[in-house]
Amino acid sequence: MKLLRYGPVGHEKPGILDQQGVIRDLSSHLPDIAGAALSDAVLSGLKALDIESLPTVTDDPRIGACVGNVGKFICIGLNYADHAAESGMELPQEPVIFFKATSAITGPNDTVDIPRNSVKTDWEVELGVVIGKHTKYVSEAEALDHVAGYCVVNDLSERDFQIHRSGQWVKGKSADTFGPIGPWLVTRDEVPDPQALPMYLEVNGRRYQDGSTNTMHFNVATVISHLSQFMSLQPGDVISTGTPPGVGMGQTPETYLKPGDKMELGIEGLGIQRQNVQASA
Repeated sequence: MKLLRYGPVGHEKPGILDQQGVIRDLSSHLPDIAGAALSDAVLSGLKALDIESLPTVTDDPRIGACVGNVGKFICIGLNYADHAAESGMELPQEPVIFFKATSAITGPNDTVDIPRNSVKTDWEVELGVVIGKHTKYVSEAEALDHVAGYCVVNDLSERDFQIHRSGQWVKGKSADTFGPIGPWLVTRDEVPDPQALPMYLEVNGRRYQDGSTNTMHFNVATVISHLSQFMSLQPGDVISTGTPPGVGMGQTPETYLKPGDKMELGIEGLGIQRQNVQASA
């Protein structure tokens, strides 16, 4: 299933994409795609619905982040060998964990704001993993059973804030609009191998990132198991699993986003995001 949330910011409704790519309203079956609605039992119930009988959404609505009320937005750094190399950093012995503020979360096609005083706003296409049930001390063998689904994430970063402004990476990762998620949440039964997904990102029509999840240093199951040793994961938590090479910081010369730029990024089977870039008000 391809689940999504549509409507104005803060008033999104739950929906599902039918076989023809038409949005169907799920409001009569659940309040939101969030929390307990991500359990195996609820998702199985949705799968049993006659999707074609649900009301269609015909007014070309805004698409919101594909999961609501995110409790934790966890990111994995330096998780592709070639991206670590372009960043001038060694591959880590264990997953590098940092957080983005949940206030950074936005819809997949919403405008991206370059924050005040930014000089190095960068892009990163990443595979997002949405947790479906309470997860603590889970083994790698069982880790993927705790996933509700997968999505596209753009882990936008302000490199000067991240690297030169002291403290943890969160400073450069958490500006408003720096976390586009979606367009939809693809349930795990439709993603048999999360380590075989081609991914790309373009700026103004030029392809900068062209990679695959098969080059992850730590795979999805390892990441989930590792995280669960240090914190419990809850339904609706989002894990962004790292980016392949081709970020702006890795270009010669370095290349960063500026007002008027247009991004397009996608992961095979998980959808495409398109964002215009503007200066923050």
